[in-house]
Amino acid sequence: MRSTDPVGDRPGGRGHRAVNGLRLRGRGREMAAVREALDAVRGGRGACVVVEGAPGVGKSRLLAELDEMARRSGFDVVSVRADELDQYAAGAALQSALQFSDGSERAAAATDDQRLWLLDSIADALEERAQRAPVAVLVDDAQWADPATLLVLRTLPRRLAASRILWVLAVRSETERPTVARVREDLERLGARWLTLGPLPQQELQHIAVDVLGAKPSSGLARLLRGVGGNPFLAIELVRAFVDTDAVKVEAGVASLLHDGIPVGFRRSVAARLDRLPEDAVRLLQIGSVLGREFDLGTAARMLGRQVGSLLSGVEAALNAGLLSGDGPRLAFRHDLMRQAVHENLAPAVRTALHREAADILRGIGARSAEVAWHVVLSGGPVDDDAVTTLTTAVRELSSSAPDAAADLAQQTAGLLPLHDRRRIALLTDAAEYLGRTRRVHQALDLVDATLSDRLEPLQEARLRLVAAEIHQAAGDDAAAMTHLQQALTLPGLPTDLRIRLLKTKATGHVYLGDITAAEQTDIGLVEASYRSKDPAVVVSAMVFQSQTFFYRGRLVRALELAEEATARAVTESGVLHLRPPRIPALWLATVLTSTDRLVDTERVLREGQREAETLGLGWSLPHWHASRACALFEQGALDDAAVEAESSLMVADELEITQPNPQARSVLALVEIRRGDLAKARDHLRAAEAGSGTSTQRYGLWVSLARACLADAEGRDTAAAAAMGGSFTDAEPARLLAVPPSHWPGIVRMAVRGEDPSLAQAVSGALRTLAEQDDSQQIIGTVRAHVDGLLHHDRGALASAVTGYRSTGRRLALAAVCEDLGDRVAASGDSTSAIRYFEEASELASACGALRDHERIMRRLRQFGVRTAAPGHHTTGAAGWESLTESERKLIPLVVEGLTNRAVADRLYVSVHTVNTHMKHIFTKLGINTRVELTRLAIERGGIADGAD
Repeated sequence: MRSTDPVGDRPGGRGHRAVNGLRLRGRGREMAAVREALDAVRGGRGACVVVEGAPGVGKSRLLAELDEMARRSGFDVVSVRADELDQYAAGAALQSALQFSDGSERAAAATDDQRLWLLDSIADALEERAQRAPVAVLVDDAQWADPATLLVLRTLPRRLAASRILWVLAVRSETERPTVARVREDLERLGARWLTLGPLPQQELQHIAVDVLGAKPSSGLARLLRGVGGNPFLAIELVRAFVDTDAVKVEAGVASLLHDGIPVGFRRSVAARLDRLPEDAVRLLQIGSVLGREFDLGTAARMLGRQVGSLLSGVEAALNAGLLSGDGPRLAFRHDLMRQAVHENLAPAVRTALHREAADILRGIGARSAEVAWHVVLSGGPVDDDAVTTLTTAVRELSSSAPDAAADLAQQTAGLLPLHDRRRIALLTDAAEYLGRTRRVHQALDLVDATLSDRLEPLQEARLRLVAAEIHQAAGDDAAAMTHLQQALTLPGLPTDLRIRLLKTKATGHVYLGDITAAEQTDIGLVEASYRSKDPAVVVSAMVFQSQTFFYRGRLVRALELAEEATARAVTESGVLHLRPPRIPALWLATVLTSTDRLVDTERVLREGQREAETLGLGWSLPHWHASRACALFEQGALDDAAVEAESSLMVADELEITQPNPQARSVLALVEIRRGDLAKARDHLRAAEAGSGTSTQRYGLWVSLARACLADAEGRDTAAAAAMGGSFTDAEPARLLAVPPSHWPGIVRMAVRGEDPSLAQAVSGALRTLAEQDDSQQIIGTVRAHVDGLLHHDRGALASAVTGYRSTGRRLALAAVCEDLGDRVAASGDSTSAIRYFEEASELASACGALRDHERIMRRLRQFGVRTAAPGHHTTGAAGWESLTESERKLIPLVVEGLTNRAVADRLYVSVHTVNTHMKHIFTKLGINTRVELTRLAIERGGIADGAD
C-alpha cells in the first residue's frame, strides 16, 4: 500500500499527456454527495463515504477529485492506495501514511497481539490532526488493503465519529475477501453514505471522447463506444488506441475513423497495443504483470536475466505507449485493468512458473515476507523448504496485528504440504490459536477437531489440545477445556515444560470451576517445579495460582501477600506480559483486595495496571481490566462509573473481536440497571450475559446467577429469585461465596428469606462462618456476618453492629441496605423516630449512588411515616440535558473545551482512553449533540468552563 495521490483512472506520466486534466464526467450526483460530506466534517461532525463500482468505472478518479477539493478546503488529507501484495502484509499502511512527523508516534507494543496498539496509535494521530484541521482519510482499492488497515477502517470511524474526520473508501463491487465484507457491514451499520458508480450514459462517453480528441466523435466512433459498457476508463483507452495508430481524422470539428479494424474487447485491445511494441517492452510488461501493479525494475531485470541498463529502451516504449507510469520510485501500470489484461494473456502454466520464480528471486534479495508469500500462494505449490519458511514467517508477522488473516494464511500454507508433514500440523495448530483470538472461535474449534482426526504424534496432539483448552478457557467454557487437558496429560513422552503448562492450565481450570480441592491435588510438585523455573512468567504464575487457592479457601491474608509479591515481580519482569487474565498478577490482586478491608486500594491497582496494559498494547487483557474496575466501583456504590467501565469492557472486546464478551461485564450492567429501576435494560443485559456464561459452575456463572436472582426479586418473583441462587451453594465452603464481592452476600440471604429457602440462607451463613474461622483479620467479613445474622435472626443489635462496621469500609450501597434493614426492624418494634433516621440515611446513600429504584422504595417507606420527601438529588439516567451529566462526565467537559484530545484527557485524569470514549458517548447522547464543537459551544453558553465542570 502506498501513501500517494490516487493515480488509477486519472491519467498521468509520460506518453499520455493528451488526456491530462480530463474533466470528471457523469458523476455530478456523487460529487454533490462528497461535497455534503466535506461540509459536514467542516462543521465538526465525522462522516464516512464508500465508493463502490467495477474496475475502471471511475472510483480512483473520483477520489482524486475529492483529494484536490479537500485540500482546497483546508483539509489535512491522508491518502493511501492498496495493492494486491498488501493482503498478507503485517502492520497498517494507514499508520505509515500518517508519518508521525511531529514525533508523536507511540512505541511499538512488545506483545504478540498489537491490534489495540495499532488502533490507539492511529486514533491518537488522527484525533491530534483533527484538532488542528479537518482530516480526510482516503483509501483506494480497499479490497486489497492489509488486514490491520481493514481493522482500522472497521473500528475507528465509529470511535472517532465526533472528530472532524471524513473517511472515504473506494472498493470493487465484486470483492470476495471476508474481512472486506465485514468492513462494508460495519460501515453500513454506522450510517456510511454509499455511492455506487454505475456505467456512464452514452452521451457522457461521447463527452469523454470529445475531451480526448478535441472534436466530436463521428457516428462510427460513437457506435464503437457503445461496446465499452459505459466504462469510462475503457472508453478513454479505446479512443487513445485510435489516436496512437493515427486511425482518427478530424475534419470540421468531427473525429472520424479511417478504418474500424481495432478490436473492441479491452484485453484484445491491450494485446494489439503490445503487438506494436518492441519485444523488450512486451517482456518487461509481462514480467511486471506478475510482480504486481507497482514493481521494481531491478527485480524485473533479474527475472529476465538482464542488466537494468539493457531494459531502458523497453521501459521508454512502455511509458510512451501509456501502459506504464514512471512518476514514482517504482514503475507502475497506469491502471490495474491493464496489468490484469497482460497477466491473463499469459498461459496459466507460464503464470504459475513465473510466480514461483518471482518468489525465489524476491526471497533472495530480502523482500518483505508478505510479498514473497503472495507469489508462493499464486504459484499453487508444491513448495520447497525455503518457501515454507517464508510463508511461516509471513504468518508469524501477521499474527500480532491481524490474527484472523494469519490463520487463513497458515491454513493455506498447510494445504500446500503433504498430509503427514509435521510442519502442516504445526501450522494448523498456530491457525487454531490465532482464530481463538478472534470471534471465529467456532472455526478454531472445528479446525482442532478436524486436525485431531488425523493420526497425530503424541507431542503434536498435546500441543493442539493445549491450544484448544486455552481457547475454551478464554471463552469461559472451563469444562470443555478440562476434557482436552485430561486427554493431553494421558499421552506418553511429553517434555517436562509442556507437561507443566498442561498441569498449570488444568489446575487453573479447577479454580475457575470452584473445585479448589481438585486444584490442590493437581499441584503435586507443580508449584515447587515452577519456582525452580528460569522463566519469570512461570514463577509469577505459580504465585498467582497459590494465591487463588488460599483465597478460595478463605485464607485472605496469605492470598493477599502472594498476590502483592507476584504483582511486584511482574513490574520488573517483561516475560510476565504473556500471562492471560485472570492470571495477570495485578488483575488478580484487585480481585483479592475487593474482598478485604483494602477496597480503596483496588482503584489504584486497577488504574495503574490498566494504563500499563494500554501502553504496552495488551489489548486482549483490557476487557478484563474494565470489567474488574466495574466490579470494584459497584462494590463502592459508584453505579454510574461502574456502568461506564462495564460498557468500555464490551466496547474494547467488540473492537478487537475478542472471543466472547465477558459475562461479568454484562452482569454488572444488569445489576446497575436493576438498582436504577430500568428493568427492561436489565433484562437485555441479562440475556446477553446468559448467552455467554454457560452453566452456573462456569467462571462467571455466579455473577450471572446473581443478576438473574436480583431481577426476579425486583419483579416480585421471590421464589424464582431464591431458586436462581440455590444451586450455587451446596456446602459451607467459602469458595463460591468469594466469587462475588462481600456487599452482595447479605442480598443473597435476603432473597433466600423472601423466597422461603432456608437451605440457601444457611449455606451462605455457614460459608461466612467458615470464612471468619479461617481468617478473622478482615473487618468487612465480620461486618457482613453481622448483617447476615441480623437478617436471619431479626437481631437489631447485629444490624446496628453492621451499620457501624460498614461506615469505615467504603461500601455505600451495603451501608444503605443495612440502614434500610435496621429501619424495618426498628419500625416493627414501634420506634418510628429511629426508623425514620435510618431510612433517611439509606435514602441519601441510595440517591448519592444513583440507585434510583432503591431510593424510591425507601421514600415510600418514609411517606408511610408521614415524612415529606423530595426527588432524588442524583438522577443521571433516562433524562436529558446538562443536569443529567454525572460527576465524571462533567470533569471531562472543561478539558474538551481546552482542546484536549481523548488521549490527552485520559492522561490528565489518569484513566483509560476507552473510559473517556464511553463518557464522551454518554455526554453526546444526554445533550443531544454529535460533535466536540457543539459541546464546546454549549459549555461556553452556560457561562464558562468552570460552570460546565461544577
